[in-house]
Amino acid sequence: MSSLPPGEGLSELGLEEALALREAIAHEPVGLGVASRLARTQETLDLALGGREVPRLVLPGLDEIGFGSFEAGALAEYRTWAFANEPDALCPGGGESRAHAAERFAGALDTLLAREEDVVLAVSHSLPIRYVLDAADGAFPAAQIVHVAHATPHELDAAAVERAAETLRAWAAAPRFAERRF
Repeated sequence: MSSLPPGEGLSELGLEEALALREAIAHEPVGLGVASRLARTQETLDLALGGREVPRLVLPGLDEIGFGSFEAGALAEYRTWAFANEPDALCPGGGESRAHAAERFAGALDTLLAREEDVVLAVSHSLPIRYVLDAADGAFPAAQIVHVAHATPHELDAAAVERAAETLRAWAAAPRFAERRF
């Protein structure tokens, strides 16, 4: 796993998933394409848009959580640590707490809400996407998140995005994990 920009590009499976995303959104209007600073999200965005003349924005607020000493290691090792620690615990080795990451994600959502484009295609990572999807429903993050399929579109209107930002910000101010949602 890698959270440090630029990171590695897409794998063969990632390429296939990005092309499947292109097919899934082929008839959707897109006014802005947004990706994190990691190369794999930018490549996914480019492939998904398939040559459309759409402005693009790299938004650091959508980056993966900082894994600290778990960087470039097995995701299972990070998860073992994460499941055993509170949401405001700083990840060893200069990593990020989940509460801080949630606040950062909320800031990125604020940036997108301030834009004029009606439809934004944002490509990010499993943790930010899960946090945003759950928060859009008014739910606080759980210690163990439900997996988010790669390169799968999730449609949120502006009200849901605003609710997600508010929910994440409130949770980051007083972080306590919710029960796992299935």
